[in-house]
Amino acid sequence: MRISARTQYALRAVTELAAAPPGPVPAERIALAQNIPRRFLDNILLQLRRAGLINSLRGPEGGYWLARPAEEITLADVIVVIEGRPEYAEHGGYPGVAQPLADVWSALREHEESLLTEITFAQIVKSA
Repeated sequence: MRISARTQYALRAVTELAAAPPGPVPAERIALAQNIPRRFLDNILLQLRRAGLINSLRGPEGGYWLARPAEEITLADVIVVIEGRPEYAEHGGYPGVAQPLADVWSALREHEESLLTEITFAQIVKSA
């Protein structure tokens, strides 16, 4: 799986929110802590808010926070919001003795999906 820079920024921003004390976290603080260009971050935060993963509050005391506990948000949740559902090429056209390679690619895809849906942001923060 290829993870875009935008998705990596989104994962880092959500991790920052998961590690923050309760209450709104200003976007500028997230950008500085994670070295994310502010313009990209604002668009990412908007996308995450529209998807219901984070909440926001405007104003001088405003910022962003997780919409659910970090234990309930997985890496896959964020990746799907930013990248969409992954599309995998079919690998069924291997001839002869190479045909079992299609099964390898299928198992790899299933393992990848399983891993990303099991790891929560609470686990990431805990291991930091």
